[in-house]
Amino acid sequence: MEVLNSLWTAVEHHPYAVIPPLVMAEGPAATVFAGSLVGAGTAGFLPILVVVVCADVAADSLLYLFGRLGARSVFSRFLRRLGLSHERRGRLTAAVRRNLPMVVWNAKVADLAAVPSYLAAGLARVSFPRFLAWVAAFSVLRAALLIGLGVLVGDRAAELFASPGSALVMAGALALAVLFVNLFVRRAVGRRRSEVIA
Repeated sequence: MEVLNSLWTAVEHHPYAVIPPLVMAEGPAATVFAGSLVGAGTAGFLPILVVVVCADVAADSLLYLFGRLGARSVFSRFLRRLGLSHERRGRLTAAVRRNLPMVVWNAKVADLAAVPSYLAAGLARVSFPRFLAWVAAFSVLRAALLIGLGVLVGDRAAELFASPGSALVMAGALALAVLFVNLFVRRAVGRRRSEVIA
């Protein structure tokens, strides 16, 4: 219980420092959680929006950088481990060259597609300013929507934030809900793509 109290104290007193690493690790769930902090009055909307977008763009930029380095043998093995096989690499880099905004949009909607998509953007040698502009624009949109969803949850569950245990359980439940929605969207997008290809 002492660990839970320490974690919750860190979140309560330093939300703007705790949220960025959470967003970099699991963007959508952490963003909804950040919104619930706004709804509970623990953090402000605009600062949380800025923190979430900056962390999200930083994580996406790191993936892009790894993709740029992907032609080197050490990084090539690393890319395969991240789900970017040689066949998938060719398909995704072609898609990125054809329509970067759509690839970034799909990666933001189905967060699980972000890793291979942004690696492919780096491999395709898309200019970084162009990549950054699309990622930042869609990150702001997604962050605002997910923070808004979190605000609704946090506003209704503000009394739960009084107890560290219940607050962290609620954060876990939010993370699971966002993960399940993410998986559902990814499967729906995958089915739609296979129907288009067939």
